[in-house]
Amino acid sequence: MRVKKDYSYLPLDTTSPHRLTAVLRITSPARELTAHGKNMSLTSVLSADAIDSALKDCQAPDSFSHKKFFQLCGLSKKSAAEVKKVFAILDNDNSGFIEEEELKFFLQRFSPGARALTDAETKAFLRAADCDSDGRIGVDEFQTMVLS
Repeated sequence: MRVKKDYSYLPLDTTSPHRLTAVLRITSPARELTAHGKNMSLTSVLSADAIDSALKDCQAPDSFSHKKFFQLCGLSKKSAAEVKKVFAILDNDNSGFIEEEELKFFLQRFSPGARALTDAETKAFLRAADCDSDGRIGVDEFQTMVLS
């Protein structure tokens, strides 16, 4: 498993009179994200190994299948409440919707080193979920897509 260095919280050791020492915190690829004012982690709902497996399956451009991704990462077997938690994490701007621009970086929300979806993958993903044709995915649309 790859690890990511997170420099966002660096408590300093000021006990040494000649230097400051930063303490490094290591996090998993499925990093903590802020959603609706709360720190939530995708690994609080999905296992890191399942996320890695799902990401490995769609590394090549134009190989992403939302159904297969949701199965491999285990999301399709989760409860409606857990799917809503994942939606809140994926909704980067906390608008209550996942817009096309956010969808393009869908895989990177699971791991920062993942690739962006191609335009064709993004549009196909949006078409599959956007039941009301408003150009964005709401929480109910996301839940229906994941659990169907």
